[in-house]
Amino acid sequence: MTTPLALALSSQLAVNVLDPSSLLTAFGVLGVGVVMFAETGLLIGFFLPGDSLLFTAGLLCTGGGSGHGVHLSLGPLLVAAAVGALAGAQCGYLLGRRAGGALLARGRSVRLTEGARRAEELLERYGHAKAIVLARFVPVVRTVLNPLAGALHVPARTFTVWQVAGGLVWSLGLTLAGYGLGSSIPNVDRYLLPLVGVIVAVSLIPLAVKLLRSRRAAAGVKGARG
Repeated sequence: MTTPLALALSSQLAVNVLDPSSLLTAFGVLGVGVVMFAETGLLIGFFLPGDSLLFTAGLLCTGGGSGHGVHLSLGPLLVAAAVGALAGAQCGYLLGRRAGGALLARGRSVRLTEGARRAEELLERYGHAKAIVLARFVPVVRTVLNPLAGALHVPARTFTVWQVAGGLVWSLGLTLAGYGLGSSIPNVDRYLLPLVGVIVAVSLIPLAVKLLRSRRAAAGVKGARG
């Protein structure tokens, strides 16, 4: 005979970490905090769906998640999202400070390597403060920039001030955006999958723009040589 505890454990073991609805159904508000921490503080979390998870969680706080078996409260959700995002970034910075460039050098993922290159470009182009804030809104880069800032010895006070500012705007902003949409449009949860798709697509725009510029620059160099 299958017990309720066994059913709960099996549902958590079967969770799809790339699906915000699956994560929220299995772990609720606690899962949001853990994912925020892992995505911003641990290099292994670069693939996690931070943007779409925050937006979806906020949307489901309006009661639209009843059909998904999800019941979230906005207050605890905002706290979990903010604490996870801020603590994760600070942890990533400290790991980078201690391990140096070796931490990133050991990464074999192409996406991590590209993210590290883009994070370094952000720091060089915009300076510490602006780069730390902007990185929050770029997938993979927000994972890599924190340990990179530590490895490059960005002043701890500078990093902390601006990662808190960027982290709060990112985590609370996306959560409240989802909540606002869910509050203003009845039965918006019916369109949850397309909405998540839009969020993912929007979050990938900076990467697409960068890739296009790189290809144009490479084509220009090749043309000049020809």
